Amino acid sequence: MTSKHWALVGGAVACLASLSLSAAPWIEPGDARARFAAQKLSDRGHLDRTVSTWPLMWSTVFSGLQPSVSRDQPSVGSAAAYLRFEKEQQAEQGFRGEYSVYGSSEIPAIRGFEQNPLAKAGTAINLQWQGEVWALGLNPAYAHKLDDDEELRLDGSYLAAAAGNWVFGAGAIDRWWGPGWQSSLILSNNARPLPALWLNRNNSYPPETDWLQWIGPWQFTAFAGQYESDRAVPDAKLIGMRFTFRPVSGLDIGLSRAIMLGGEGRPENASTLWNALIGRDNGQLEENDPGNQLASIDVRYGFAVGQQSMGIYAQMMGEDEAGAFPARKSWLLGTDWTTQLFEADQQWFMEYTNTLADDFLGDAMPNITYDHSRYRSGYRYYGRSMAASFDGDAEAITLGAFNFFDNGSSLITKFTYARLNKAGGFRTVVPNADIFYTVPEVGQDVAILDVGYGARMLNGWLDLNLEATDKKVQYLGGKKDRWSLGVAWTYRF
Repeated sequence: MTSKHWALVGGAVACLASLSLSAAPWIEPGDARARFAAQKLSDRGHLDRTVSTWPLMWSTVFSGLQPSVSRDQPSVGSAAAYLRFEKEQQAEQGFRGEYSVYGSSEIPAIRGFEQNPLAKAGTAINLQWQGEVWALGLNPAYAHKLDDDEELRLDGSYLAAAAGNWVFGAGAIDRWWGPGWQSSLILSNNARPLPALWLNRNNSYPPETDWLQWIGPWQFTAFAGQYESDRAVPDAKLIGMRFTFRPVSGLDIGLSRAIMLGGEGRPENASTLWNALIGRDNGQLEENDPGNQLASIDVRYGFAVGQQSMGIYAQMMGEDEAGAFPARKSWLLGTDWTTQLFEADQQWFMEYTNTLADDFLGDAMPNITYDHSRYRSGYRYYGRSMAASFDGDAEAITLGAFNFFDNGSSLITKFTYARLNKAGGFRTVVPNADIFYTVPEVGQDVAILDVGYGARMLNGWLDLNLEATDKKVQYLGGKKDRWSLGVAWTYRF
């Protein structure tokens, strides 16, 4: 890690990942059972908070719980119990830790909300301390046979403090912005977390001002981070912002924005930042064009169906703007629902993703999404898309099911059919051959099966994962094997 990275986070902790769930004041993306629980409570009217921005603050979850939970135990009792258990185990004041070790035959190219290690083997120790105001996480890890050139990692590490109803932090934490289970078009945990400074609301309760109460519960988060040096434009900066609100029970609306600017040889002064924030770019300023921008709008409406719940959702992302609205659009459409069968809880979803700009409703514009004429390494961190794992110019449909047994075990099954790099071209620059760019090199149709099983073992938690494709997929970094079989074990102390 360069000295510039450390300067960015003020000398605080920052870089690579372990498989375990973080013992932090928030729930990180990757815990599918926690997301199922929060979303089902929200859809059935028992949690009056937005649930499409991750990390999800623990204070938000428990301040938003309604007394009606106690009258709906057959439907949501296990969901509420799981959130209470995790909070008691991982979010109370004091010291705690986790140790994890993992190995896999191949690094999965396609990832969803649930998380897999970004190395073939490794180990990590995750140390956490939380007080009334401050929280600290230190997650040193060693990764072996990886897709980049950093074996020693600190991803998931952070230093955070609360001031009023705001949390300020520095470090490298995963994020997931949007309602999708398989993809987010704007920001996901597909790539390693970017070292950054950030702030967000601690409790997303509604405005107290009468004329703003129509907004309902709302959340705002923003961060400023720096990319790696091995890029077409080294040390470029990334600013991200997201505002979510719930004007009607069950209806979550999210507005997100990501701005790439600066870096070696590019302007980084105050006027550049201002032009980027007001959207004065897209070639309007020629060589002084401040950067590359993405913006998205997502909507999800969840509601009760008998003893269960259901939701419909959509996300639209634009790579540029026209008339102050996103242009060159990508789309994500989906539906999810719950069941209770065989004395277990199930979360189902079906999701369609199209990242070929304007292909869904208009004339396709290839080599646009997640790419840029100046920032030619693209909207990627260490070779992986920071949004949809299918990368740009792709079309995919996924059917997934999460089965949560009453003994704590879980079974995940997903099937995806994808058309990768539909246009068959690319303009991505790979400046370092040691970094595997998970960018499809040619047009390829592929079927993907994901199966995961988690259970208690040896006083810890064991995860088994399998990803299989019907053919080897050719990426800019090389071919991925058809089979990826992984195992991970985590112990809490």
